[in-house]
Amino acid sequence: MRFSTPHTLKQVATIIGCEHVGSDDFPVLGMNEIHVVQAGEIVFVDHPKYYDKALKSKATVILINKQVDCPEGKALLLSDDPFRDFNKLTVYFRPFEKSEVSISTSSIIGQNTVIQPNTFVGNNVVIGDNCIIHSNVSLYDNCIIGNNVTIHSGSVLGSDAFYYKKRLEGFDKLISGGRVVLEDDVEIGALCTIDKGVTGDTTIKKGTKLDNQVHVGHDTVIGEKCLIASQTGIAGCVVIEDEVTLWGQVGTNSGITIGKKAVIMGQTGVTKSVAGGKSYFGTPIEESREKLKQLAYIKKIPSILKKLEE
Repeated sequence: MRFSTPHTLKQVATIIGCEHVGSDDFPVLGMNEIHVVQAGEIVFVDHPKYYDKALKSKATVILINKQVDCPEGKALLLSDDPFRDFNKLTVYFRPFEKSEVSISTSSIIGQNTVIQPNTFVGNNVVIGDNCIIHSNVSLYDNCIIGNNVTIHSGSVLGSDAFYYKKRLEGFDKLISGGRVVLEDDVEIGALCTIDKGVTGDTTIKKGTKLDNQVHVGHDTVIGEKCLIASQTGIAGCVVIEDEVTLWGQVGTNSGITIGKKAVIMGQTGVTKSVAGGKSYFGTPIEESREKLKQLAYIKKIPSILKKLEE
């Protein structure tokens, strides 16, 4: 998430009330999670396991809960609770804005686009040309919809990421300030849910089609011309490359990659990254030919045991 205007390190430190290491006028351009952070942006880290990764990341400013040597060319924000202070920054730079109308006056809607009754279009939503948005769709703030897109009834785009930190008093939510982006020629079935990124984008690329009742987690990127069948659940931070097919009731772990032109058969649990150009099945996931061969062997076990008893 880039700020609308650049801020200084001192300004950001003042917003969250923490000390900083670096010149007061050190430029800060935005904030992001570690997997998408870019130069000029803030990343937060609150666990020793990830200190080194954060300090060596593309981030220029590290929001951290430990006194460390500041890497050359970077700056530090020293906080006793980086998770809390990252939330403060999200609320400051991307505050919730309530809507008074069903279709926000700040939205931009392209030519020949049809929006059916009872649809909600939030603040700063952009919808391209020749789209059909069916009734009872909800497009949360800042969604970007390309040209020739169809979204069927009851789908929700831009709901919050499922991302929590466990504390003694309960679960503390990481506040979402990202977007959902649909490129041209995408079709979203009925009753789909697509979470926005925490600070970046959840993206569905050109020509991809989702069946009914598909869930897409935060910050996931789905490539071009993919087919995703009903009741599939895709976790956060997943990369699905171009021309992938996911059949019904597939589920994935977070943070994995599914390679180009892979085919994932129904009810498979994608527990790890898999290469493209192959067919996969089962939980844990394996190449479908091998998994089906194993199932055939299992069926033979009773007859083998019977022979051993004779």
